[in-house]
Amino acid sequence: MSPLAPVPMLDEPDLAPPAESEFNLGEYIGMLRRHWKLAAVSCVLGLTGASIHYAITPKEYQAVTVIQIERRNITPLSNMQNPWLENYWNLEFYPTQYELLHSRGLAERVVRNLELMEDPAFNPGAGRDGAATAEADDAVLGNLADQLRGGLAVDPVRSTQLVRLSFNSSSPEFAARAVNAFAEAFIDLGVEDRFASAGKASTFLSSQIDKLKEEIQDKESQLQAFSRRSDIVTMDPKSNVTLQRLEALNSQFIDARKYRIEKESAFRQITSAPREALADSLSGGMVGDMRGQLLKLERDYETKLKVYKPEFPDMIALKTEIEKSRQNLSDLVKEQVDKARSDANSAYQTALRQEQALESELNSLKSEVIDQNSAAVEYTNLKVEVETRRDLLDELLRKQSETEVTVRLQDTRESNVRIIDRALVPGGPFRPSLRKDLTYGLLLGLLFGVGCAVVIEFLDRTVKTPEEVERKLGVPTLAVIHDISESGKGYGYSAGYGYGYGYGDTPAEGVRIKPGKGRVAAALEKKGPQPAGQQAQIELVPHERPRTLISEAYRSLRTALMLSSARELKAVAVTSAVAGEGKTATASNLAVVLAQLGRQVLLVDCDLRKPRLHQVFRVSNRHGLVNQLTSAADPEPIFPTEVPNLWITPSGPIPPNPSELLSSDRMREWLRSVRARFDFVVIDTPPALAVTDATIVGLLADGVVLTLRCGKVTREEARHCRDRLRQAGLKILGAVLNRYRSLQGGAAGKRYRYYEAYAADEKEPKAGSAA
Repeated sequence: MSPLAPVPMLDEPDLAPPAESEFNLGEYIGMLRRHWKLAAVSCVLGLTGASIHYAITPKEYQAVTVIQIERRNITPLSNMQNPWLENYWNLEFYPTQYELLHSRGLAERVVRNLELMEDPAFNPGAGRDGAATAEADDAVLGNLADQLRGGLAVDPVRSTQLVRLSFNSSSPEFAARAVNAFAEAFIDLGVEDRFASAGKASTFLSSQIDKLKEEIQDKESQLQAFSRRSDIVTMDPKSNVTLQRLEALNSQFIDARKYRIEKESAFRQITSAPREALADSLSGGMVGDMRGQLLKLERDYETKLKVYKPEFPDMIALKTEIEKSRQNLSDLVKEQVDKARSDANSAYQTALRQEQALESELNSLKSEVIDQNSAAVEYTNLKVEVETRRDLLDELLRKQSETEVTVRLQDTRESNVRIIDRALVPGGPFRPSLRKDLTYGLLLGLLFGVGCAVVIEFLDRTVKTPEEVERKLGVPTLAVIHDISESGKGYGYSAGYGYGYGYGDTPAEGVRIKPGKGRVAAALEKKGPQPAGQQAQIELVPHERPRTLISEAYRSLRTALMLSSARELKAVAVTSAVAGEGKTATASNLAVVLAQLGRQVLLVDCDLRKPRLHQVFRVSNRHGLVNQLTSAADPEPIFPTEVPNLWITPSGPIPPNPSELLSSDRMREWLRSVRARFDFVVIDTPPALAVTDATIVGLLADGVVLTLRCGKVTREEARHCRDRLRQAGLKILGAVLNRYRSLQGGAAGKRYRYYEAYAADEKEPKAGSAA
């Protein structure tokens, strides 16, 4: 018998594991598919936790009011035509307003306006009896203000003058009251501060007017008394040159005193005026220009800070330039303010000295007039003084009227802050949010599940995909045998056998074996799930169910083996790393698919420690390979099977020295004789890591097929088995990955779907037909 001629190919060395540097998304998707139940449970737990958090979290309501803050200030006692002073380059304006909204002083004002200290709901100690001191009241007020500030949030609306004030509270009505009270209190605070300087000026003018009235009253009393003593009713100043000079000097003294009062008032106004506004008005716009340049530099610094670090030389230089510009601005403001105050003080002192000089000269002239006509001069002097003070009083009263008009603007609540939208009572709670809690719970649960899956995959060192076989072991994957239970066809491990995954020849309970059908086909017709330990064997699936995915996978194994070497391939040994990886099933089904080619195939059970092929094919194990190796007189142990063209040599009785028998010369001679008689010889061997039998038999064969069970054998065990076989000089033809599940992902899973789509509409052939 001539073997099937292999395709002429040069022998290639075993594949080397490639570098694991590329990112394979399919592996991570397969990992998630393998652990989708864990991810689902984590998501359910996350949603449950989120629901519990939503249920136990107290409801909180939020009320929102919107205010507008304009850049303008009312200037008191100003002769300027525009009473609004725009400060667009004041960079500290809006941050200062936001801090004022957060200040404790504003919160204390709100507490007083809402009378929260007497509210038992807000202040539990309001109704307690006891002597209250001012210090205790201040402490309670401060605590309540801090408590009120904790619920306030200030959010500026970007690129506008609008500010959103929001207040959170467990009471929706109180939230609306509190946030509206904050807006009203902020407006009142601004109005009071804005007109403080106007109040100071008005107070100063009032004191001057009262003093001047007292002087006028005193002078009038003196004039009346002198008139009664001197009997002077009237006096014509035109007839006396001295009196004319005295009258002219009095007029100059009046003008000098008016000028002194104006300069003194201007000096006091400059002293109390804001430094920035005063410097900007005096510098002719230079302060505004420098402030604009400083703002531009700071914006450039903030923009570049997103790209460069602060230690970058350009950033350091820019920071130095900013500090220099800020210092120049401060120096200019200080210079302008100091210069203005110095000039005003100089003008005031000059006017004061001029007034004092005129007063001294007037006093000298009065003495001269007294010498000439003391009575007339005295009368005229008193009369002129009264008239002078009356004129001055009229001027001060006019200025006081203007100031009072400005002060009365405070009663109209004219301010640069106004309320755009008042807060309404919220109709629903602001937090907790069921949608947000569920979203966060789902995300956290999903992340936890994915993290657990990653940890499990990292700790799991088993071989799961054919890609791992090729990448980790450097061995080509000849075939991937899917787990038949995925399609509803159950099978499991046989009782009493450690490293196979088929079953004995006893049918499961409730299975009726029909004539002309094999055991697998009969077992698959059983109604309902099969009990564990009594499911159908997998070893004869290519014979009894040739159109299944399992059968097609074994045909792929057959094709891959015949193309795996350029030399003649007749004897193939099948082994595994550890027990339970399906080597017996692989050897049996490989022999079946080779026999389906019409070639003569011999299946040899060289597992002399735990033989099992005789159970699969239901032949007697009383006479087998052991008898052939120990006694030449016994007949040759080659028996036919129910599979056409397939013959089997069972192991025979279990010997005490299996390794010595397999390494004997009789074993070599017998294997040489059956190679000449059969087209293919498939040898089932024990696990390679457990005993040395597989290594001994592999040296007599043309190559070794390594079977690996998906999800059981570890990478270290598979790598150790590969190294042991290579060190013995065996040629590893490739690996077969058993019990592969579609959830593992990868190319094998795609092939599974391709075959299902291709064979979905095909009619199932009768059991036992060839592929």
